[in-house]
Amino acid sequence: MKMNKRVYGILGIVSRMSNWNADFTGYPKTTSSGDVFGSDKAFKYPMKKMWENNGEKVLYIKSMKLSENKKKEVELLPRTLKERYEYVFGIEDLKKQKNSEEILKNLFTAIDIKNFGATFAEEKNNISITGAVQIGQGFNKYEDTNAEEQQILSPFRDGSEKNQKEAKASTLGTKIVSDEAHYFYPFAINPSSYDQFEEIGVTEGYTEEDYKKFKEAAMIAATSFNTNSKLGCENEFALFIETKPELYLPDLSQYVEFEKEEDRNIIILNCAKLLNSLEDDIENIEIYYNPYTIEIKSEPINKAKKFNIFTKEEV
Repeated sequence: MKMNKRVYGILGIVSRMSNWNADFTGYPKTTSSGDVFGSDKAFKYPMKKMWENNGEKVLYIKSMKLSENKKKEVELLPRTLKERYEYVFGIEDLKKQKNSEEILKNLFTAIDIKNFGATFAEEKNNISITGAVQIGQGFNKYEDTNAEEQQILSPFRDGSEKNQKEAKASTLGTKIVSDEAHYFYPFAINPSSYDQFEEIGVTEGYTEEDYKKFKEAAMIAATSFNTNSKLGCENEFALFIETKPELYLPDLSQYVEFEKEEDRNIIILNCAKLLNSLEDDIENIEIYYNPYTIEIKSEPINKAKKFNIFTKEEV
């Protein structure tokens, strides 16, 4: 059933001795003024991996294939968008699929496109889908964040000819992490984004089931994504505000502050007055957090309920 409401909120990630989102130098990504932040892509990627691992169709994610080059050598290469489309949807050759309606119907069956949209420009099909779910940049709200550079000893020496004289010992690598950072991402969900595609019959629109899958992944994907650099990154906070379709809310992450006490982390929500003034247009408010390490401080927020982000039980 198509979702007949808007959703606004905040998604919080903690990074302890890990690197949530690195720039091209390997250091945590920062603005020109030095503020540490994480891109929306950094948040979406673990969600896509979680969906893919759960058997969902995910188009926009890196995948590899073995390919024979002109020298008859077999190489491991990333798939192109065309090849990924053919792989995910079981199409022999995209060039033979001339019907744009069929392509659109396929695209809307991919859970990442159903949530985040897509730009698909392949084989004379120039398709742009603005996602129902929009996630902003997640800024670190912890003022005492520091980057740590660790030297790593490799078990192998560099065997290349140019380094034969120098490489008599194992080569060194570098791992760069944040000692601790707390990122807060704003997001908004607008189901009416797909109205024009509903009208031409290529999708049923953004549904309650789509929202359920987004909500689940948004709260646990980072915790479940245990790569070397992401081990230590966890979902620690989520705010979901379900409203009537005609209500518009601003970027809510600007109303968040983070403080650290000796044995507790404090998340301060300064949006109570705003939300209470719009209570008639708000249907439901849910606050999920890690109650073992975090305390939520806020003036009373009408209609708000608090939940354990791990167990989903009310706190």
